[in-house]
Order: sequence, then C-alpha cells, then structure tokens
Amino acid sequence: MKPLSEQSKRRVNWLNDGLWPWLCAACVALSLLMLAALLTLLATRGLGHFWPATLEEVTLTSGDIVIGQPVRETPLPLNAGMERLYFTGNRDINGANWRWIAVDDISAQTTPNDLIRLERTPWGDFIGRLVAVESDGQRLTGQAAWDYITTALAQPASQQGSSDLLLITADGHALRQPLSNVSHFQAPNAMSWGQKVTAWGQNVWRFLSEGPRAANTGGGVWPAIFGTVLMVILMSVIVTPFGVLAAIYLNEIAHQNRLTHLVRIGVRNLAGVPSIVYGVFGLGVFVYGIGGSIDNWFFSDELPSPTFGTGGLLWASLTLALLTLPVVIVATEEGLARIPDAQREGAVALGATRLEMLTRVVLPMATPAMLTGVILAVARAAGEVAPLMLVGVAKLAPQMPLDGEFPYLHLERKFMHLGYHLFDTAFHGEDVQAAIPLVYATALLLVLIVLVLNLTAIFLRHYLRRQRGNEC
Repeated sequence: MKPLSEQSKRRVNWLNDGLWPWLCAACVALSLLMLAALLTLLATRGLGHFWPATLEEVTLTSGDIVIGQPVRETPLPLNAGMERLYFTGNRDINGANWRWIAVDDISAQTTPNDLIRLERTPWGDFIGRLVAVESDGQRLTGQAAWDYITTALAQPASQQGSSDLLLITADGHALRQPLSNVSHFQAPNAMSWGQKVTAWGQNVWRFLSEGPRAANTGGGVWPAIFGTVLMVILMSVIVTPFGVLAAIYLNEIAHQNRLTHLVRIGVRNLAGVPSIVYGVFGLGVFVYGIGGSIDNWFFSDELPSPTFGTGGLLWASLTLALLTLPVVIVATEEGLARIPDAQREGAVALGATRLEMLTRVVLPMATPAMLTGVILAVARAAGEVAPLMLVGVAKLAPQMPLDGEFPYLHLERKFMHLGYHLFDTAFHGEDVQAAIPLVYATALLLVLIVLVLNLTAIFLRHYLRRQRGNEC
C-alpha cells in the first residue's frame, strides 16, 4: 500500500478534526434555532391575543356598516383580490362572531374612539357603542357612563347593584345588557400605549388566574395549571422510590445472569410502549380493579355512584408513574454502573456493611443520575394526554383536588390538565377560530411549566453535585 501524500494527510486530518466538530456544532445550532422559532411562534400568537386590538368601523360599497377587529387577510380564488376576516362578536344578534369581507368591497374604514368591547355571559363578546347606563333610576351618558362601568366592574358582583347598559350595534340594533353579566369592559381605540400595556398585563393575569368559560374558548386556565403541577408532583413522588429501588436491585443486588439481562431488555422495551396502552391498563387495573374494590369495601353506601371506582387524580398519577418508571430505572442504573468498583471495595474494606456502602457511598454518587431520570420523567409526564383521557382528566372540574375541606387533598376527584385543555380547545370548541390564540397561549404555558419543573430538578442536581464535591 502506497503511503499517503502530504495533501492526502491534510485532507484526512481536516475531515477528522475539522468537519465533524463543525457538523456537530451546526446540528446544535439548528436545534437551538428550531426551538427559538417554536417559542417565538407560540409567544407571538399566544401573548399577542391579550393585546387590546384596535376596532375598525368599515363602510361597504353596499352601504352596510361593520364594526370588528381585523384578524387576517387571505387571497380570493382565481386572483379575485383579497378578503379580510373580522371578529364582529354579537353572536346573540348576528348568529356568528366572524365575518369575511372582500377588501374591494370596503369603501371606507375608520377607528372611532367610542367603540367598545364587552366580555359577557352567556353570549360572548359584544362590539359596538355604549349609549347610556341606567342605574337605580339614573341615566348616565358619555364619560360618566364609562367611569361608572369601570368602577362597578372593579367591585364584587354582589355590590354592583341592578344596572343595565344600553348598547347599539353597527346596524343600529339596540340592546339592554345587565352589568352583572359583564366581566370586562374595554374601549381600545381610546387607550394610550401605556394603558394598552397595562391592559395587556391584566389580561395575561386573568388568563393565568381565572377558570375557563364559554366552552374553554374564554376565561383562564388556572384549574388546568394547578391540576398539571399537582399531578406531576404526585407522579414524581410515586415513581422516584420505585425506580431507584428497582435500579439498585438490578445493578447492585441481583446476580448478573441471563434472567437479569432479559429483565433489562424488558424494562427498556416498556419505555417504547404507546402511552394509550398504559391508559387502558390504568383504566382496567387501577380504576375498575383496585378502585372498584375500594368502593365495595369502604364506600358501599355511596354505590352505584363510584368514589374511587372512576377516574381521578390518584389513578392518573399512578398511570403516569408506571409510564415513566422505565425512564427512571434506566437513568439510575446507568448512573450506578458508572461508579467504579473501587469505591464499593474501599468502603467494604474500611469496615462498612453492604447497606452502609450503598446508602453512604454509592447512592450519593448516583444522585445526579437519579435526578436526570426524574427530569426526563417529568418532561414526558407533563405533556401526556392520551392516558389521562381514560383515568381522570376532565374538560371542566367543578372542584379542585386540593382545598380547605378535610382531608384537604382529595385524590379521588377529577382534575384539569393543560395538555387535555389544549386538545379540547383546539378540536372540540364551539368556535375553533376564537380558540386558535388560546391554543397558542396554552401551549406556551405548558412549555414554560415543563421548563420550570425541569430547571428546578436541574438546579437541585447541580446543588447536590457541589455538595458532594465539597465533602470530598
């Protein structure tokens, strides 16, 4: 074989030392770019929904007047121009919240400061003008009426009194609206930039702190946030000890033979089982099996209405713990396998028992690996939806799993989950168009919650590593 020339050697060295590092760096950069693009899309579409959008008064060539919020424009077929989608509200009057208008049919468009937008129940948003406010025999108009509404909505509903808003739509339809059914009042065209920023922050806070309404197309997601975090915490408390003990047995106690090898293969294969299969298992074993038996033994007076024999927080947490158990086992066992045998032999040689060697030497060194398994388990469990649909998640939970009533934590209750709320809002809402911004906002919130939970575990892992380093 002929020796390589100097030019060939330089080419080989460049491939070995230059190409692969750059290729790896490019893949990392592409991954970060894709992640940044995803977060930017979710933040723009989701958080932009809470900005007080300008309302337009549009006059058509036919003479009709339309008031609404412009949403987007799309081309008409056969290059016939563009059409614009407006959110017009007033579903109780017009029968729909949306209207497509051809741009060529618009003869004039303005943004008057007296246009208002009300959030109300049960008919959703009203867009139009405020004529007057009638309260206790008094009739208020102009700025006095606006000030009265703003002050009244800041008070509890029991203190608002019996006030009615006299409203008028773009086509002249008059409407009497009880103030008690109005949850939010806004005149976006008359607001300054600073007022809009303040209103945006208030809208975001309402989204985070209130419950859903209007078939999940309005209101907030606080019950879903609470249910998601509580379920993930319970799942972590359940899966961590079982996963760690199983890994300790497989790596430190069990004889390393063919059976142990088959068990490891089985554990790794369980990590690839579709999540809906775990949901079916949880429904059959946890809900109908164990839960039904508990009802027969302890809650027979409540039958046929089940207490534990139906989906709830406990069964959902157990199902997801079973789903993420292989992840914790594999991560912990890999951490245990990386610990040199000299550490174990040195502890035993110094007189430590096998239990002391495990608890004082091996486990502290493997703690970062255990937390890595928990981090991966949290990331997967927080986003799972399919198994929860069978074992306890609800579209709307009338009661929170945690309250001030003994025993305070009610494991048998159904709960809301951000992932299922996202799915239900996107596909089962009455108004899909109105739900799109909420879908983006909920998705962004779910990503942020998973990120916060993971960062908490990561910081704990680094803290334990530093503590271990200081002890050494």
